[in-house]
Amino acid sequence: MKDTENTPSGIYYGWYIVATTMFLALVSTGARQSFGIFIIPLEEEFGWSRFTLSLAVGTGFLVNGLTQPIAGHYFDRFDGKKVILWGLVIMGFSTVLLSLTFHFLFLFFMFGFVVSIGMSGSSITNTMSMLSKWFRRKRATAMALNLAGASLGGLLLVPFGQYLLDATNWRVTWVAFGLLILLLALPLAFIFIRNSPADKGLQPDGETKDASKIAQTERRRGVLEVDKWQESFRSAPMWQISASYTVCGVTTGIIAAHFVPYARDLGVSASMAATIFGVMMGLNVLGGLGAGMLSDRFGRKNVLAAVYLIRGMAYVLLLLMPGAPGLWVFAVLAGFSWVASVPLTASLTADVYGLRALATINGISFLCHQVGSFVSILLAGFLYDVTGSYTIPFAFAGSLLFPAALSAFTVKERKYSTRYQTVAVAAAGD
Repeated sequence: MKDTENTPSGIYYGWYIVATTMFLALVSTGARQSFGIFIIPLEEEFGWSRFTLSLAVGTGFLVNGLTQPIAGHYFDRFDGKKVILWGLVIMGFSTVLLSLTFHFLFLFFMFGFVVSIGMSGSSITNTMSMLSKWFRRKRATAMALNLAGASLGGLLLVPFGQYLLDATNWRVTWVAFGLLILLLALPLAFIFIRNSPADKGLQPDGETKDASKIAQTERRRGVLEVDKWQESFRSAPMWQISASYTVCGVTTGIIAAHFVPYARDLGVSASMAATIFGVMMGLNVLGGLGAGMLSDRFGRKNVLAAVYLIRGMAYVLLLLMPGAPGLWVFAVLAGFSWVASVPLTASLTADVYGLRALATINGISFLCHQVGSFVSILLAGFLYDVTGSYTIPFAFAGSLLFPAALSAFTVKERKYSTRYQTVAVAAAGD
């Protein structure tokens, strides 16, 4: 059997890893993104303020970010598959337990800490680090497919959650989300996930051993390639990437938590608000795949800058076009640019700093992202309680996207990325 024929159909096994991680992202990220549909029911049942609920969800984003580098460290040093499996177990059971919420402190602890710690183990950050080992030439495309799962989660689970909530109640809805993780995602991960191509006797991208050796011979060690994550912070690209990614967190976290309540405040029905949010997440599939494919062909940083610029324009139009039309325009533009930044950021990081400490480095970048989400979610909740409007926090978040685009655009990708060094070596041998 040839190296590229690791399944009966001759399909490279790495694509089975991609399909599995897509589904993991669908159920786990989709369940988490659905928190917005629970805000008004919890307000009505317990009398909690918008800021109080924002504190729970914002803390969840922050804890997820704080624990991601730790999960990434264990992923790099030990068995990545076990990290993912334990993450799914913790997240699944704690999501079910959210149905027992009786006091704010219980919600704060379960969602703010336990669910978020579990999310760190099975996160897209870790699965993208795993895919970086399985793919070299098609790395950004594989990562974009992984991210498409998260987008499909928003498209399918948010409207589904709202339907189930309307048909039953919020407690049953939490149980349903938890069981999806435990009964579907966990078994699939156990059966299909493998840490690297070597576990199946394969090479990255399904290449033959000879072709892989040639690729490794042509590939020089990157100018900024590191063995330890601390070394990455001695160079400018890490700071530029992380700064932009922090703004990414600011502008996605605030929407994940507050878009549905914002739409309902504008007079849109709960089901329509969830549908608009779901369509926005669905468009992420096209945006993420398109960005990944474009960056594989044209480079990462220019596409990444364009993504932030488009999202900035979406915020401008959201505030200038109040009502349902503005929500739909925002959904389209933000949908194409929401998760597109994630595979681009991860791929650019891998290209510049290598794979040896990638999960840890990605975890630190993700921490920056989640700190941004934490700040924006709490700020939006606080300002809403004070002013009765989301205008100020949305304007603040959107304004940050333009300097973020500039920061991404100024990364010296051609100087530091191993993709261009490989090309240069190959050209020199012609």
